[in-house]
Amino acid sequence: MAKFDFTAISNTNKTIRSTIEAADRVSAIASIREQGLKLTNLTEKSASKSGNRFKLGRRKVKSEEIVVFTRQLSAMVSAGVPIIRALNSMAKYAESATFSKAVEKVASDIEGGESFADALAHHPDIFNDVYVNMVKAGEAAGILDDILKRLALQQEKNSTIRKKVKSAMTYPMVLMGITVLAFFGLMLFVIPSLGETIKDLAGEDAELPGLTQAMMSISQFFVSFWYIIFPLMGVGVWLLLRYIKTPVGKKQFHLLVVRAPILGKIIRKISIARFTRTYSALIGAGVAVLEALAITAKAVGNKTYEESLNKAAVRVKNGEAFSKVIAEDTLLYPPIVSQMLAVGEETGQTDSVLVKVADFYEEEVDTAISGLSSTIEPVMIVVMGSMVGLIAASVMLPITGLATQME
Repeated sequence: MAKFDFTAISNTNKTIRSTIEAADRVSAIASIREQGLKLTNLTEKSASKSGNRFKLGRRKVKSEEIVVFTRQLSAMVSAGVPIIRALNSMAKYAESATFSKAVEKVASDIEGGESFADALAHHPDIFNDVYVNMVKAGEAAGILDDILKRLALQQEKNSTIRKKVKSAMTYPMVLMGITVLAFFGLMLFVIPSLGETIKDLAGEDAELPGLTQAMMSISQFFVSFWYIIFPLMGVGVWLLLRYIKTPVGKKQFHLLVVRAPILGKIIRKISIARFTRTYSALIGAGVAVLEALAITAKAVGNKTYEESLNKAAVRVKNGEAFSKVIAEDTLLYPPIVSQMLAVGEETGQTDSVLVKVADFYEEEVDTAISGLSSTIEPVMIVVMGSMVGLIAASVMLPITGLATQME
């Protein structure tokens, strides 16, 4: 038996946080729903499973491998290959041993009488709630092959956005790292040597320019207290990263990022693209609106949006239109999102309408990331040039002064 921490909403809209013990994740979800509660979050407290459950290692499975698996499985199911045979075949040719063992265990669980969705739910580190619930809806409607195609497309889009963000930020981050290393290198090794040379030429009592005195003072400070400064910086970064991982810290960090002047605009577009594509996929698969909202909230990957969508779900449960609710928050949801959602609600084509919104914002993300990258690069070059220029000026000013005096 495993223990799960969960957060749920009662019929009186009261938030309940508690712990439940169940054989697995699926059983825990079923037990919570039997109590008449609306589940919003479920986290396994203990990593131990029941005796016959396979325990996966900590090695993560690449998103590309899951995308390929989903597409291939869709093709095999469409061709009429039995699901167990398809899974066993794909497990043999999986790229990673972790994923291979997971797929084998899924096939084994199905042979034991479980549904495909329930078998996938035993591996939350690989198949998230969005994946499991869409498969469950596909099984219920008899359109599993079509649902798997939707899943593959959705995962490909998410993976593409992540790659573009990483690619755009790699060069600026490298430049920033070089700038920081160059600064400390100059302060610790170059400036002290130049300072001694200047003192030898000008004499100990010579009056140096203000810029030179400032640079030499900063350098002397780093040389004298480097054994304190660097550990303090390391501890500070470690504490900051650890705080960001806490629920409160993550919430504050995500809110700060969303409201940031330049980066916030890109983060909001990425979040909107993920929200609309995930929600449309779930609605198109036949998942209930409230359940789709709860799953989408966690899939967006931003606590600010997660809290907003969970609050919206409560109001939708009370009879309000989802489009009307999100229209009130103009910071997180641009007018086009609420307007398109309203059209979808009126026509009964929410999924197809939101796919167009997702496509639009993914193109916007591409443009914004390209613009950010082209803006950051010259800024970092200017910063590096300014730093080197200041140091050069602090060295050249006293030398120029000495040359003038000698004339």
